[in-house]
Amino acid sequence: MITQASSSPAAGRPRVARVDVIGVPMDLGADRRGVDMGPSAIRYARLKESLEKIGIAVTDHGNLRVPVPESATVDEANAKYFPIIKAVCDELAVAVHDVVAHGGFPLVLGGDHSIAMGTIAGVARARGRAPGVIWVDAHGDINTPLTSPSGNVHGMPVHFALQEHAVDPKRMAFIGLRDVDEGEKRAIRELGVRAFTMADVDRLGMSRVIDEALTLVADGEHSVHVSFDMDGVDPHEAPGVGTPVRGGITYREAHSLMEGVAASGTLGSLEITEINPILDRENRTAILAVELILSALGKTTL
Repeated sequence: MITQASSSPAAGRPRVARVDVIGVPMDLGADRRGVDMGPSAIRYARLKESLEKIGIAVTDHGNLRVPVPESATVDEANAKYFPIIKAVCDELAVAVHDVVAHGGFPLVLGGDHSIAMGTIAGVARARGRAPGVIWVDAHGDINTPLTSPSGNVHGMPVHFALQEHAVDPKRMAFIGLRDVDEGEKRAIRELGVRAFTMADVDRLGMSRVIDEALTLVADGEHSVHVSFDMDGVDPHEAPGVGTPVRGGITYREAHSLMEGVAASGTLGSLEITEINPILDRENRTAILAVELILSALGKTTL
């Protein structure tokens, strides 16, 4: 059974007692190959051992089966591989639902960011309402099939989460935006989603950004889902991503973000996406991902 501590846990005690890991080696939503190896890279970075070291029990459910592009059909050019992606996300939603229904904490490892559709759907189904969402990303991921310049579905999961999984745009916050398409800008403005660009992070500081984001999205215990695209972090710190954009979240800002979420006591689910080991250097991006997961789940210095 997951246990959630009060706002002042004992020193060094993690907020989550058990984590259920689900890998989704999806690369159908992206242009570049290799992100399907992300779950393996995170596990290789000693995810299980690191969580156990801070007192968290780990159940690893392995990877969902995802077809490779060579065995699949593109289907619609404006939403490539969408029927297959949706089928995998439906399976992921079932797995996440089962974890939450049995008192577990779902930690989903991607794969490209299209998997968020499945994670959010599963959490919403299990809890009876959609979570508040903190979306850490360089990109908006809120394109529709009609506005997407590429047709890549990893640029659309926010749109589908809002339209199909009842995520309230007033309970969603982007953090780290710095590369947003024109159609995405219009959608963010029209829907009223709070977006903290990197200019906002520079101006306000990450501590204030996360406080303001949590004020919007959090609504009690287990109410927040964090969807963390590793390209939200500056490529100097996270080089192993398919769509790097300079000027991103720093190492310390990333940890401050996750520590702030942990301190709030509201985190109910977490996913890490878009690690591409082919483009990485000595698995640095996956190692950082493990460090950020630990911070989100309550690891502290003292």
